[in-house]
Amino acid sequence: MEEEINQENKQELLKQEAKKIKKMETKKIKNLISLIILLAGLLVGSLFVDFSQLIKGNGYSEKNLNKSDVFEANGKTWVAYNEPAVPVSVITDDKCKKCNPSEVLVWLRQVIPTISTEKVSFNSKQGKKIIKQFDIKTLPAFIFNSSVKKTELYNQAKPIFNLKNKEYILDTQKLGLPVGEYLEAPKVNKEDATFGQANAKVKVIVYSDFQCPYCKIFYKTLRGVMKEYKSKVLFVFKELPLNIHPQANNAALASECALKQGKFWEYADNLYAKQSQWANTKGTASFKHYAGNLKLNMKQFSQCLNDKTGQAIIDANQKEAIKFRISATPTIFINKHLASGAMTVSELKDEINKQLK
Repeated sequence: MEEEINQENKQELLKQEAKKIKKMETKKIKNLISLIILLAGLLVGSLFVDFSQLIKGNGYSEKNLNKSDVFEANGKTWVAYNEPAVPVSVITDDKCKKCNPSEVLVWLRQVIPTISTEKVSFNSKQGKKIIKQFDIKTLPAFIFNSSVKKTELYNQAKPIFNLKNKEYILDTQKLGLPVGEYLEAPKVNKEDATFGQANAKVKVIVYSDFQCPYCKIFYKTLRGVMKEYKSKVLFVFKELPLNIHPQANNAALASECALKQGKFWEYADNLYAKQSQWANTKGTASFKHYAGNLKLNMKQFSQCLNDKTGQAIIDANQKEAIKFRISATPTIFINKHLASGAMTVSELKDEINKQLK
């Protein structure tokens, strides 16, 4: 009897042990399945990222890109750079042949290979907004995103980038690039010396240095043409003394003092006629002597010259010249048309007649 009971106990224990083993094996299988699902998910996810990028046309996945500095796709060769992408807005006028930015962009891509350009028409809504925002006077113009600061060119040539409104405009004048087109002519200010019709359709604006020999040659041309067109054209004279001429600023100050007494053109006639005399002097004695010859009020003239009353106007002319990329004299605007150097009588008259038509 006792042996039968022991036998039953053994069988019960064996059944319980079997249940435990089965339960443990079931748990292991579940854990294994979970692990397989997790690993499969990661693998499929990784493949999905790669394949999805290829399907979307993005080319190689980031994982593959990191393995190579150069690769080919769709007939193009792609090269990896350490510099960031640099967006550039190019403001231009398609009708202006001289405004074509292609040559400049070729150079820019050589020094900043990561630039991406957007051409913007100067008379589009976006173009007008950018022109006003950056006070652009000439075309073409190049506006760089702030990311240009991270490029090697910026670190080596900061002066050619002018910061404005958190972006950078390329200083094409410092690069020596020619002006394609002027968007406007310099303004005629009430302080400027003028001759002719104030509301004339054509305005001839001259930036000149009294000590400049080429300015002397052109001034003779100008005076002759002024008399012929005085009923059709407004002539404007802006002093632009250059640093290379030591007496040019004193001469400009003296002309401003003569202007205050209504004798600018007569005084300018004297300055250019006797340029070789006063150019070799120092101080202002010669300029006061010329004022006396014209019967000007010497007390007023001397005080004006001694106090440098006209310096603010001369400084304003120089700042304006920088905006319009003027660095030499004489520089002549016939409306928006620019001419540099001593134009002949026929050249000046031809351009005036062209503008009048």
